[in-house]
Amino acid sequence: MLENKTVLIAGVGKGLGSEIAQAAFREGARLVLGARTQAVLEEEANNLDPSGERALACRLDVTDRESCNDFVAVASQKFGPVDVLVNLAALDNVFGGVQDANWDDWHKMFEVNVFGSLYMVEAAVPAFAPSGGAIVFVGSQTMYDPPARMPQAGYAASKAAMLGAMRHMTIELGRKHIRLNNVAPGWMWGPPVEDYVKYRAKKKGVSEQEVLADLTKDMPLGEMATDGDVAEAVIFLASDRAHGITGQSLLVNAGEHMQ
Repeated sequence: MLENKTVLIAGVGKGLGSEIAQAAFREGARLVLGARTQAVLEEEANNLDPSGERALACRLDVTDRESCNDFVAVASQKFGPVDVLVNLAALDNVFGGVQDANWDDWHKMFEVNVFGSLYMVEAAVPAFAPSGGAIVFVGSQTMYDPPARMPQAGYAASKAAMLGAMRHMTIELGRKHIRLNNVAPGWMWGPPVEDYVKYRAKKKGVSEQEVLADLTKDMPLGEMATDGDVAEAVIFLASDRAHGITGQSLLVNAGEHMQ
């Protein structure tokens, strides 16, 4: 689906970022992988393509506009015009509501999740091919359906802000033939959630299966989507198969309130 397409992934790490990179590579893309930790990027790129012909690691700090511009410049120099940007970089470790908020933490979260994504769009758009392409954001269902057991008001607010900006950009960038869409996953089975399940099981003195069953009991399919499942949704929206689709938020394995 991405044969000979140049795909930039901002925020590659263990879990979803790695799965998106693997799926894009499988579909024929030329990849430029960005994140703050160079060693992680180089490991991922080498695992995908030891020859370096189709996978390039480039350190990226999305909160730094110069870093975003350099990232896109390296991609263009290596592979030519950009066809796809996947905005995945996010800060999601701030919990709680407004009354107990640490506002410094909220500001850091918005700097990464909102401004970082916008800086990447600003840097990438001039490098897109004249025929356009796709920008895919990764949001979260927490902005639609707040979880009582784990409130993340700041994270939800940042993802909702990005979704609002994205919908405006569909008008701004539509005449450049650039489609913008959002994938909003719920719980995803992969390294971060696996670690959380182990932590909760140990803290509560129960089995990991019990913790997982509690998390999935209200999911329509009775099971959790994997990082790989969510990656496939991202790849679809990035591909030409999604031609004509823009400004949408695709929910993956929504909970009971979203059925």
